[in-house]
Amino acid sequence: MTWFEGFRDKVVVVTGASSGIGRETALAFAGAGARVALIARRRDLLEDVAQEIRRGPGEAMVAPADVTERAAVHDAMQAARRRLGRLDVVVNNAGVLIPSTVVDLQRADLDRMLEVNLVGALFVMQEAVRIMRQQDDGGTIVNVASLAGRRGISPLGGYCASKFALVGLTEALRMELHGTPLHVALVLPGVIETPMAHGREHELENLWPSSLNMPPAWVVWAVFAAARFRLVEIAVPPGAATLEKLAALAPGVADSAVYWGTQASRWLAQLLRRG
Repeated sequence: MTWFEGFRDKVVVVTGASSGIGRETALAFAGAGARVALIARRRDLLEDVAQEIRRGPGEAMVAPADVTERAAVHDAMQAARRRLGRLDVVVNNAGVLIPSTVVDLQRADLDRMLEVNLVGALFVMQEAVRIMRQQDDGGTIVNVASLAGRRGISPLGGYCASKFALVGLTEALRMELHGTPLHVALVLPGVIETPMAHGREHELENLWPSSLNMPPAWVVWAVFAAARFRLVEIAVPPGAATLEKLAALAPGVADSAVYWGTQASRWLAQLLRRG
């Protein structure tokens, strides 16, 4: 697409870049001519992504960091700025999913999801803002949240809580930066075909048939659109978040609709498993 040309020679930082949505996003930006900084915990996996980028015309650097450690995030973001000169787009994508009913939710699992999905995202946003404020033309932060951040659903109560919090934090930051050249966007995916979803197939099989998972490319397109056109919010699939917002006007009706929708998904999942 011609509007991909707008990212040529831009500097893009992607967290959670070692696999799934983050990996595909990094490869796509590199393919569009951007210079990409890759952040995740495992250096070996990041090096694999970087090597794939370098086999083409792209430029990539590896900055291993655990986003839950403020100092590590600071060092990684500063390393990207020093080597690549600036930060144009930061894709805040690192996340973790641990399914559980609310009744059985373990404190340690909730803490882990909040640490990565909320606190880690906060650290990345804070460092990005500090750097981008020093740039005359600002920059763009794209936070990858979830449709689960607009509607609570079981067995994803803890995950929903972390993503609801990320949505609120993002909206607050957007208000803080209003009138400045910095832009903050939300991307809200549904269930995507990633290693994170694959690792939880058994726990999620009654919620959503894995055969209906959306490809990561759909989220990559949304991230590109949010950054290129400075969109405030985009859902994957488009319009899904609007339905969730409308449902909030009648929570009781929405609860019933979600219940019957879940029952239908469960029936479909069982049907597909039978072949």
